[in-house]
Amino acid sequence: MKIRAALLEEFGQPMAIRELDLAPPNAGEVLVRIHACGVCHTDLYTWSGVDPSGYAPTVLGHEGAGVVEEVGEGVTSLRPGDHVITLFSPECGECDHCASGKTNICTAIRAQQGSGYLPDGTARLSLDGEPVRHFMGTSTFAEYTVMPEIALAKVNPEAPFDKICTLACGATTGLAAAIHKAAVEPGSTVAVFGCGLVGLGAVAGSQIAGAERIFAVDMSEERLAIARRYGATDCFTGGEEAVARIMELTGGNGVDYSFEATGNVKVMRQAVEVARIGWGLCTVLGVAGKGETLDIVPRLLITGRRVQGGSFGGAKGRTHVPQFVDMYMAGKLDLDGFVSHHLSLEEVMKGFELMEAQDGIRSVITF
Repeated sequence: MKIRAALLEEFGQPMAIRELDLAPPNAGEVLVRIHACGVCHTDLYTWSGVDPSGYAPTVLGHEGAGVVEEVGEGVTSLRPGDHVITLFSPECGECDHCASGKTNICTAIRAQQGSGYLPDGTARLSLDGEPVRHFMGTSTFAEYTVMPEIALAKVNPEAPFDKICTLACGATTGLAAAIHKAAVEPGSTVAVFGCGLVGLGAVAGSQIAGAERIFAVDMSEERLAIARRYGATDCFTGGEEAVARIMELTGGNGVDYSFEATGNVKVMRQAVEVARIGWGLCTVLGVAGKGETLDIVPRLLITGRRVQGGSFGGAKGRTHVPQFVDMYMAGKLDLDGFVSHHLSLEEVMKGFELMEAQDGIRSVITF
């Protein structure tokens, strides 16, 4: 079938809206009509050419939500008409990682996905007979996409696509990091560095988990105001004084849980430093630049602080994402405030511009 998609042909150059060929789903695969797609920093990171694992030509986009149009042989959990959210982090439930119960990082299709191909090592996208690789196994800057069954979360069909698409990456990363990965406890203290979509998700998740005091740190007053809406009790602009200020406001103890959502290694260090002596847990969610390292004073660890990462916030996509959608539909989670701009596919580059200008939280392409 012929589809319209935003094609990355050359790093750092504007993406063109091209007509591509999309082959039908093979065994274990699903054809999805995309209704909405968020424009995420990971898309910008790869588009820029900075990502050492990036490749072209490809169709970017991974925060998608849509409707199943067709299923391939052997697909049992989905059928045409189902509403789904795309998952760059699949959940097969059978590989060693999934079976371990210790991680959300499924390895069933990881190697092929990282190379831009579907599980059988080939692509369904093509242009003039030449293969076009699938970005993160999703490629949702397109009218339609073909994806593995295990990389799609079936969700409530009443949920609006333009809101729940944020759960395909950013919102879930922050929410799951607080609720599942760090397991924030009622009555605890929390500090969140960076109040973009991931950071706001961590603020919201901490509030849902029952945190008593939530510090939000960002360079944008606008984003801090939004953080307060999502449960932050103390908001202030970032900088060198952030650590001292949080320590002062916690009586010199630091916080039980800290989250970093900036990708800045200096801020990552701050997030470690504000973790409480004895048991403070710092969760690093931001993606640092190539070759950058995190400098931690060993004594911080010797005295009981812990540091962990959290790909997709530790969320198991097919298990946790539908739960977050249900929370939203029940009025227990506000996704509406995350969406600041609605764009057409032709305006995809504007989404990058808005992101770089820190204008709003998330731009969403609607089809």
